[in-house]
Amino acid sequence: MNVVVTGVAGFIGSNLLTKLLEEGHNVIGIDNLTYGQYDNIKPHIDNKKFEFKHGDIANPLMLKDVKADVVVHLASQKIPRYDNALRTLDENYLMLRNVVNKCLMDKAKIVFASTSDVYGKNIRPPFNEESDLVMGPTTVKRWAYALSKMYGEQYIIANNAQYDMNYTIMRFFGSYGPNQNTTWWGGPQSVFMQNIIEGKPLELHGDGLQTRTFTYVDDTVQGIMKCIFHDGAKNDVFNIANEPKEEITIKALAELIGDLMSDQFKKPEIKLIPYSTFGKYEDVARRVPDITKIKERLGYIPKYPLKEGLKQTIEWQVARAKTLAGK
Repeated sequence: MNVVVTGVAGFIGSNLLTKLLEEGHNVIGIDNLTYGQYDNIKPHIDNKKFEFKHGDIANPLMLKDVKADVVVHLASQKIPRYDNALRTLDENYLMLRNVVNKCLMDKAKIVFASTSDVYGKNIRPPFNEESDLVMGPTTVKRWAYALSKMYGEQYIIANNAQYDMNYTIMRFFGSYGPNQNTTWWGGPQSVFMQNIIEGKPLELHGDGLQTRTFTYVDDTVQGIMKCIFHDGAKNDVFNIANEPKEEITIKALAELIGDLMSDQFKKPEIKLIPYSTFGKYEDVARRVPDITKIKERLGYIPKYPLKEGLKQTIEWQVARAKTLAGK
C-alpha cells in the first residue's frame, strides 16, 4: 500500500515509518523539520520504498504530486503553553484542510491524529469515545489545541457525510519512547529524563497530583497500524492508549523516573511551578482511557507496562545524550 505520513520525522511519525517499511509498504513522508529531527528518519533515507519531502503541509503544493491510498496526518501544533494560540488554531486547520482536499481528490483514506486532550475537563473517567468533551473558557488559551482537534474531528466527519470520504480518527493518550522530543513538546517524561541527565531539578506544574496514562510508542504504532489497515476501523473514532490501571500522578512519574535513573545519575530535586507562570492556564485533573472499543473491534492489546516502557526510553535518551555530547 502507498502511505503518506505527515510529520514523518517527528516522534510518532518516525516510529510509524519504521513499522510501515518493515511490513513492505511504500511511504512518502512529509516534514518541515521544525519539531521533527532528520536523524529520526536518516536510517531509512536510502530505502527505495521511502521518499522524504521536506516542506510544510500547510502549503497545499506539498501534496500536489503525491499519490497515496492512505494519508496518516500526524503533523500538528500542540498546546500553546509557551506559544500563541493563533498559530495552533491556524496551522492545525490549514494542514488538515489541505490533507482533506487531497484525500477527496484522490479518494484516499485519512487517518487523523486527534488527542485525549479533547476530553478536557470531563470529571468522569475513564473516557470512552462517546464521553462528553468538556472545554474550559475561551479566554484560556490552553484549550486552543483541544478545540483545534475537536474541529478537525468534526470537519472530517462532515466531509464523510457530504462526500463519503473514508476516515479513521485516533485519540492518543500520552505517547512516549525512543525518538521523543526531549523538551516539553515531548511531554513531562522526556523533560524529566533530560533534566536528570543534565543535573537539573524536575519542574512539576501545579501540585503534581494531576494524573495521566502514558502509552509506549510501540503500542501507539500498533494502534495506528490497526487504524490504517483493519476493516473494522472504517469511519470511526478510537482511543489509542495503555491500560487504565497504568494511571499515574505526574509527581509519582517524576519520582519513578528518578528511581529508574538513580544507578547512573544523582537523585533530582523536585520543584513545583505554579500555573500562573504560564498566564491564565488550566490543567486537566485526570486523564484515563477506556480502550474497550479498540481492543474488541480491532484486536489491539497494549504490551508495555509503564515501568518497562520507561526503562527502554531512558536507555534511548541516555544514549542519545552521550552521542550528542561526543559530537
